[in-house]
Amino acid sequence: MKTNRAPLTSKMYYLLFAFLTSIFFMWGLALTLMDVLNKHFQAELHISKSKSSLIQLATFGAYTLVALPAGIYMKRFGYRSAILGGLFLFAAGAFLFIPAASAGSFSFFLFALFVLAAGMASLETVAHPYVAALGEQKTSDQRINFAQSFNGLGGVLGPAIGSFFLLKAERGEISDLSTVKSLYVTIGCVITLMGLIFAFSPFSHVKVGSAALRQNGEMGAAAPTGVRAKTTPAPPLKDLLKERHFIFAVLAQFFNVAAQAGTWAFFINYGEETMHFSAEHAGYFFSLSIFLLVIGRFAGTFLMRYIKPYILLSTFACANILMCLVVAQAAGWISFVALLMINFFFSIMYPTIFSLGLKDLGSHTQQASSFIVMGFLGGAVFPPLMGLIANTDIAGAYYLPIICYLTICLFGLQYPRLNRHLRPSI
Repeated sequence: MKTNRAPLTSKMYYLLFAFLTSIFFMWGLALTLMDVLNKHFQAELHISKSKSSLIQLATFGAYTLVALPAGIYMKRFGYRSAILGGLFLFAAGAFLFIPAASAGSFSFFLFALFVLAAGMASLETVAHPYVAALGEQKTSDQRINFAQSFNGLGGVLGPAIGSFFLLKAERGEISDLSTVKSLYVTIGCVITLMGLIFAFSPFSHVKVGSAALRQNGEMGAAAPTGVRAKTTPAPPLKDLLKERHFIFAVLAQFFNVAAQAGTWAFFINYGEETMHFSAEHAGYFFSLSIFLLVIGRFAGTFLMRYIKPYILLSTFACANILMCLVVAQAAGWISFVALLMINFFFSIMYPTIFSLGLKDLGSHTQQASSFIVMGFLGGAVFPPLMGLIANTDIAGAYYLPIICYLTICLFGLQYPRLNRHLRPSI
């Protein structure tokens, strides 16, 4: 039986979609590289696990503080300017690693990471609704999951690169922070080049079709042409707060990022302390776990053609509750394989929660995107809590993410009731 499936995106958006996907790739690489820095700084700067988790506080704290201003900026100046501003901050933060490494100051590194993460937060705020607008709303889940799959590919390279170049320091092969400096200067140069390409390429001026704009609420200044169009007044914030599926999406994203940040921050420590790997080899396993995340995202994108996204979300959340229980037992390879599999089941959660939260919000879509990105606050507050437990019991710390996955499971199960725009038959 033939079915008329809507395309992922149209030909006129191919180059723009490809560029936005490359941004997902780069911030995936930078985000997972931070988790290698967490372990590297413990050894190089002689700090505890709980103190090293301030890296996550600086990173996800930046997401929390910058997301709303970035959304306002996007509304005022449009997608194109917001992308360029995010790339500028991203590159600036990477280049700040030069003085931070020279000073050997953990506080300076935290400041550099904050600036870098501010750029990532700006890009994240704009990229999701931008990608969602590049086609029909009913395929926005697939489009965002597809783009996020390349975020995962970048995430595979982050720990692999970090383990090869940074964690060798713990074997005495590197005696200073010069490699940290070199890595981030390279990242800064790549991001700068991407900014120049976007600034001077015709595809950055491609106009999103009016149908997509109406469906996704991208009106007026938000159009990615950089040219001011006729604007319509946005409804008051109180109208957005009436959308229960959006409110619950913000809460679910808070716990989702909390679970991700905590799991990733202490993955290498778990490999060292329970499996007795070297830090470098534990880092390679971390890279493997991110590869499983990529497989999960591509699999999730395919499965969403046949399974409703909120049902798949709940199923994967339940699977991760089981994985966390097994990890916390510290039962050798059985527990370690469960730790690897957490990322497979985690794979679809961030983009799916994001997409479900943005559905049917009309002209509030951009504003809602900012609030959902602010859910990154979970990544700022959760790792220090896990770190306090991990200082004495690294395996036991993995009981905490179960709270997060219970919340995500509930969001998926209740979504048809939460979203008042859904038809009763769905």
